Amino acid sequence: MIDAHHHLWDLNAVDYPWLMEKGKKRFFGDPTPIQRNYLIDEHIKLATAFGFKASVHVQVGAADGLEEAKWVNKIVNKNQSWPMAQVAFCDLSSDQREIHLDELQKLSSVVGVRQIIGRSPAEDSNSKTNELLTSDDFMKGLQSISDRDLSFDLQIIPELSETCAAVFSQFPNLQVILCHAGSPYNRTEEGIKSWASDLSHLSKLPNVSCKLSGLGMFDHNWTQSTVTPIVTTVMEQFGPTRVMFGSNFPVDSLSSSFDELFKRLTSIVDAKYFEDIFVNTAQRIYFPNFSNG
Repeated sequence: MIDAHHHLWDLNAVDYPWLMEKGKKRFFGDPTPIQRNYLIDEHIKLATAFGFKASVHVQVGAADGLEEAKWVNKIVNKNQSWPMAQVAFCDLSSDQREIHLDELQKLSSVVGVRQIIGRSPAEDSNSKTNELLTSDDFMKGLQSISDRDLSFDLQIIPELSETCAAVFSQFPNLQVILCHAGSPYNRTEEGIKSWASDLSHLSKLPNVSCKLSGLGMFDHNWTQSTVTPIVTTVMEQFGPTRVMFGSNFPVDSLSSSFDELFKRLTSIVDAKYFEDIFVNTAQRIYFPNFSNG
């Protein structure tokens, strides 16, 4: 099986300004409990207990994205028995993007790019990352990664789904992976209904897949029953061949243990879809040469 979305950090090797802020609650909660090193050995120990044999590291807001990517690549090279692809950061709107992408593609583990567009309404109003969707330079960056056969991990809030669908429909050859089920932050009945309607704009695009990840970021008291409507909707809209599992550890350790996370999701999903969700979709997109044997 493949864990298609997790992070690692060594606070002595790479600077993560957001992670080390003191006394500031973020959209995913208080980061204090995860203000420590989270290294590959710890993640492997957690994941292998449930049969995982490979993973995808996703960039996580380092001060220097290229420095983070190089650090992750070194980890990959030192741990050959654990296949790990990485989705690295690149500012696709920058006039330096081609140079940055050239450097990233020198790293054998890099298979895609993530540049976060939406985190939460409050944080987005300050960061202005939503404005990327109307940036001509960002569009050029998307075309560039499509031409380079890199994927794009898309993190947004539901309100941006329709606009994103209009944008990404222009890049049919670009593999787009929606992080965290499109971030359904409003867990009321009306909120889930609105999220599902927004999600349909993206699920109609055949080049967009969806991660069942980050389900605890907006509700630290989540249970199997509270996320069942989310998981069911994702499965219905995307189908199992465009859905994959991601632990989002260690961020999601703020709301559950790896054991609780895995068991709750596997209790919701029909067993006949396990191979697609836990292996096939991630394998097809992130590393087609991986063997689950």
